[in-house]
Amino acid sequence: MILNKFNIPDKVFRRLMICVGIIIFFILAGIIPLSRYNANLNKDIKKLQSQIEEQKSLNSTYAMLIKNMEKKDLRILSNPAKTTLPRQKASKFQDVFREVVRKSGLKTVSVSPELSTLAGSSSSLLHTAIVRGEFVNFKKMLMGLGDISYLERIEEIHIQQYPDALEFRMKIVIALGN
Repeated sequence: MILNKFNIPDKVFRRLMICVGIIIFFILAGIIPLSRYNANLNKDIKKLQSQIEEQKSLNSTYAMLIKNMEKKDLRILSNPAKTTLPRQKASKFQDVFREVVRKSGLKTVSVSPELSTLAGSSSSLLHTAIVRGEFVNFKKMLMGLGDISYLERIEEIHIQQYPDALEFRMKIVIALGN
């Protein structure tokens, strides 16, 4: 046999085979599953690192969104407590209306009260107003009118297209008091 060439006794050879078997068993039972486990951990670590990098890149966007939320939103409409305008100061609305129209970028064509609605003990006064400009500015004007506490309602809006601009005719009711 081959063992006789090396002069290894049978007893030592058996012990050697048992030791080699134990080593192979440890390799198969411990090291291979451990290396697979480490390979899976490495994949998980790489996946988590890519998620962390993604979160870091989104952090600036998140910070910008938080900063924008803290700013006062200019598109939020105000809702002032409703009041009345004294009859003696009823003409004040025309000046206030002209100022709101000017700030919104429109041009006032006319603002006139309907004196027939002022007769008697009426608690409101109807104004007919005509303004010209762009629709975007009309939206700004409506938001500005929402800030007027004694403005009761806008009854009618008529929009007419002209070559140079839009014309907006409105019937605006203001609340009057003593």
